[in-house]
Amino acid sequence: MYSLSIFGTSSDAGKSTLSFALTYLLHHRGVHVAPFKAQNVSNNSLVTDIDSGEIAIPQAFAAEAIGLKTTPLFNPILLKSGGVSRAHMIINGKSVGETDVWSYYKDMKRLKPIVKKALDTLLQEYDCVIAEGAGSPVELNLMDKDLSNIYVAEELNAKIVLVADIQRGGVFASIYGVYHLFPEQLRKNVIGVIVNKFQGDMSLFDEGVKIIEKDFGIKVLGVVPFRPFNLGFEDSASLMGYTQETSKAIITVGVLKLPHISNFTDFEPLVVDEEIELSFITSPSQAKGCDLLIVPGSKRVVHDLFWLRELGFEPLLSDKKRDIIAICGGYEMMYENILDEEQIESQNRVVNGLGRFKGSVTFQKEKIVKKGCYNQQGIMVQAYEIHNAIAKKRSKKKKHLYGTFLHGIFESDAFRYKVFHTINKNYKGYNFKQFKQKAIAEFAEHIALHVNIDAIQEALDE
Repeated sequence: MYSLSIFGTSSDAGKSTLSFALTYLLHHRGVHVAPFKAQNVSNNSLVTDIDSGEIAIPQAFAAEAIGLKTTPLFNPILLKSGGVSRAHMIINGKSVGETDVWSYYKDMKRLKPIVKKALDTLLQEYDCVIAEGAGSPVELNLMDKDLSNIYVAEELNAKIVLVADIQRGGVFASIYGVYHLFPEQLRKNVIGVIVNKFQGDMSLFDEGVKIIEKDFGIKVLGVVPFRPFNLGFEDSASLMGYTQETSKAIITVGVLKLPHISNFTDFEPLVVDEEIELSFITSPSQAKGCDLLIVPGSKRVVHDLFWLRELGFEPLLSDKKRDIIAICGGYEMMYENILDEEQIESQNRVVNGLGRFKGSVTFQKEKIVKKGCYNQQGIMVQAYEIHNAIAKKRSKKKKHLYGTFLHGIFESDAFRYKVFHTINKNYKGYNFKQFKQKAIAEFAEHIALHVNIDAIQEALDE
């Protein structure tokens, strides 16, 4: 069986959700399949089951959906954005420090073998690797430096599915252009195109399908109606596209939309909770009507602390009568001092925190990356840690303030109930695990209904 590359004809075409859905559907057809992306750029990551490394959300989400233990092999290179033109690099799940754009591009000779080794290892164990691309696969000035698209497709001699976002406009030009800019050998490997995010009368695109197939010579594998899927967010841009049904909401939650917000999948259980109205806020005026404020994780804690001070959030966050939860970077901000003698996160060796918790947090070079079962306010929760800062306690609680290094705590039904029932006694809660399983199955069924999976599997078996 060949492997499969999923390429978008533009950024944010829906590659991640289509890659996940195809992984899920092929798995349930008996194919031993693994998700893969050579290089991700995202501040949203999870801790892997194997080797306790960091990988980006889409590959972790796809793996967990079909019961695979997560491994750094699924995403061997991860870049977390830092300052201008700089990023924190993670290779095979482990931090290797900061890099800049030019150094990264010059490092291709070292990075390509890392990607190839991960692919070779996966192909020894799995029948099929579904490799998600990145952005557009035919940025001509960057094709020789692109790890996730042409390089992987050529190494795998992969079959290719294109994904086009019809909401963007210019769908015909994007399909035609990407296809004809491919190297000749890869054009031969294109199975077809999926037209994604269609809204309106499907019959209106019948002529469009004929044009693509007859005039372009590219098979249309499906036209997929737009359907919200509020799980597995890859980045803050995709997160901001979430949809909520708020008619039954009884609690309002405001998450500070920090400039370098990280691990925002923490809030997926709140996005899909009918009793909660969630908003991402950027001004104190938006916060005043919220029953609960959450200060989330941050890739650049000091920078984001200065940001919230500049915008006037400090009086709100210092209000001892206001319910606040501070997670990871947000938790670090709550201490009296942030110490960074080795300048790991900023040029500031000592910064005054918000002073809600006594003492200091200290940045260290060695990053803490682990997952497990933790006691949080008397409730055992499955959660994970990704942070350089250390403090005497992993979590702290005051009357209206709770701070923790732990991500994923809202996935615990018992923890979520304790938090929100305290705020509003009418809060009932729900089973997030059951909701997630049902949502995944229904979304995959939606894709199966509108995409010719038989044609994809037949092409893979050729």
